[in-house]
Amino acid sequence: MENIKLEDLPARPEADQAAFFEACHANATRALAQKEPVSVKLKIAGGLIQIDFAGPALAEVMLGALAHLIVDTPATPDVRLIAYDAGSTGVGVPEMPVGRNCLTDRGDLWSFNSTRYRSAFHWLESSVTVMDVETGRAVFWVNQQSDLPYWTKASPFRTVFHWWMMERGAQLIHAAGVGYEDGAVLITGKGGVGKSTIALAAIEHGMQYVADDYLVVSLDNGPEIHSLYNTAKLNPDQVERFPRLADLIQSPPKDGDKAVISLHPERTHQISGTLPVKAFLSPSFADSSETSFDGISAADLFAAASFTTLSQLPHAGEQTATFINRLISACRTFRIKLGRDVPSVPVAIESLLKQPEKALWAQSEETELTTEVSELPLISVIMPVYNGAHFVPEAVQSILDQGYPNLEIIIVDDGSEDNIADVVDALPTDVRFFRQDNNGPSSARNRGIRDASGEFIAFLDADDLWPADRLNNLARRLMDNPDLQIVQGAAQLMRRDTEDSSFKQIGNPAEAFPHYIGAGLSRKSIWELNGLFDEDMTFGEDTDWYNRVEEKKLAIERLEQVTLLVRRHETNMTRGKSPKDLAMLHIFRKQLKRARAGEHDLLVGKRAVVENKALEGDDVSTNDG
Repeated sequence: MENIKLEDLPARPEADQAAFFEACHANATRALAQKEPVSVKLKIAGGLIQIDFAGPALAEVMLGALAHLIVDTPATPDVRLIAYDAGSTGVGVPEMPVGRNCLTDRGDLWSFNSTRYRSAFHWLESSVTVMDVETGRAVFWVNQQSDLPYWTKASPFRTVFHWWMMERGAQLIHAAGVGYEDGAVLITGKGGVGKSTIALAAIEHGMQYVADDYLVVSLDNGPEIHSLYNTAKLNPDQVERFPRLADLIQSPPKDGDKAVISLHPERTHQISGTLPVKAFLSPSFADSSETSFDGISAADLFAAASFTTLSQLPHAGEQTATFINRLISACRTFRIKLGRDVPSVPVAIESLLKQPEKALWAQSEETELTTEVSELPLISVIMPVYNGAHFVPEAVQSILDQGYPNLEIIIVDDGSEDNIADVVDALPTDVRFFRQDNNGPSSARNRGIRDASGEFIAFLDADDLWPADRLNNLARRLMDNPDLQIVQGAAQLMRRDTEDSSFKQIGNPAEAFPHYIGAGLSRKSIWELNGLFDEDMTFGEDTDWYNRVEEKKLAIERLEQVTLLVRRHETNMTRGKSPKDLAMLHIFRKQLKRARAGEHDLLVGKRAVVENKALEGDDVSTNDG
C-alpha cells in the first residue's frame, strides 16, 4: 500500500481490520494444511491456549521456552494460535494494509484501532501477529525462522499472550518474580537495573522462580504472578557470577546478544506456575555490600513498571496503565537497594518475605513516600529535538515538576549533530528515545504520536518550558468534559538578549500566537479524527493542524491561562523568518483547497439526491440548487 499522507489518514474502519485478519488466517490455515501440524496446549494463568505449528521447523525454535507449560487435556482452548514461517511452508502473509509510515516501533499499525481485531508488525524479527479476541483465533507469521532474534526464541508469542491476558483481566508486565509458595516479590524496572541478577541469585539460593523478564499478573485473588517462560537472560560478562547455572546456557551468544539460560528440564522443580505477591520492588544499586529496602513513591514505581511494558507491547495503553496503578495500590512497595554481595541479595528478600503482613504494611507506609495511586489518565509527552541537547534537561525537569504521576515521556531526535544521546542517558527519569534522519518537526512529532501509549497527548519543544500545575489543570478539564477533544491555554513569550543572560517575559499572553501546540493537551483520538501534522511543512504545521480542527468542528476549549513558556533565543527555527518563510500563503492555499473540496462534495451529494429522486419517479423540481 502506498504511503498516504498522515495528515489525511483517519482511523480505519473495523471492516478493513477484520478483512486483514481473515486474510491472514486463511493463509495460515493453508500453510497448516501443507505440513504435518505440531500441536500443543499450554496452561497459562488459569487459561488454555492451543498452538498449531505448520510443521516442525518453527516448533523446534519456539517451543523450548514454553515446554514447562505444556499440558495434556481434552479441554477446549480459549485461544487457538496458528504459527508458521514462509521458509518451510512457502506461504506468505497478505500485503500490509498500511504504508511504512504507519508501522510503529513497538508494533502497532497506526490507524488500526479495533478493540476486537488486533494487528502487529515487529520490525526487528519481521513478524506479523494478528488476533480476533472475540473468537480466540490468532496467527503468528515470520518469513524465516532463522530471522528470529534471541529474545523472541527466549520469550515467544509475547504479543498474543499480551492481548489474550488483557481480555482475561490480567496483564503482562516487564518484571521478575521469585519467592515461595506462601509469598513472592515482583521486581520491576528497565533493563540493566538488576532484575535478572536478583532472579538468578534467588534460583541459586533455592527459591522458586517465575520470571526474570516478562510474566503475567492477575488481581482477582489478590496480586498473583504467573509463569510464561522457563528462560532467563544474562549479559555474557555476568555469567561467571552464577557458575551452577552456566551449563544451562542454550548456546554461546552472538556478539551483542545476551546469554539465554534454559531452566527446563534441569531446574523445572524450581519453576512455579503461580505465586502470591507479597511485595512489589524496584531495584537501585547501593554503594555498600549489604542489600536493604527503602520507600518508593507510587509515581516512581509506576514509571519503573510501565516504562518497558508500554514501550514493547502493541496496543498497551490506558488499560495497561490503569492495571499497573491498581497493582501498586494492592501491594506493599519498596525500593530494593542492591548491595555488591550478590549471594546476600536473596537472603535479604527472604527476610522481607518472612515478615508478617501487618509488619510489611507498616514498613511500607512509614516512609511516607508511598502515596495513594492516582486514577489520572496516562499522558504521553512528546518532545521533538534538533540540535537542542543543552535545553533538554531543563525541559524534562519542567515536565517532572508538574507532579503528574502517570507520564510517558517520548523524545524524538530529528537528526541532531550534538550530544543528544549522552544527554538523554543522563536524565533523571526513563524516557522513550527515538532517532531519525532530519525531516523536520512535523515528522518528529508524528513519530511520537504514532508510538504514544497515553490516552492524552501533550507536546513540549526542548527549548520551551511548562509553568507549574499546567498538566493537572488541563487534564482535569478533559476529564470533566468528555466531549472536549483538546483544551488550549496561552503562551507567555520569554527572551534573552545574549547566551549568558537570563530569559525575561515579554509581551501579553492574550496577544500571543494562538496555535502553539505545546500550550495544549489533547485526547489521542483527535489525531485519528483530524489527521497528523503535514510533513511537507517545515513551518506553519501547527496553524494548518488547528485550521483543520476548526473546519471539522472538533470540540476545543481555549483557556485564559498561561500553559506554555516560549523561550525566544538566537537559535529558534523561526528567528528572522518572514510570513512567506513561515508558509502563511501555503497554509491559506491548503485551507482554500479544503473548503472548495467541501463545496464540491456538497454539490455532488445534492446532485445524487436529485438523480435518485428522478430514478424513483419523484418530482425533482426542488429549490436545492
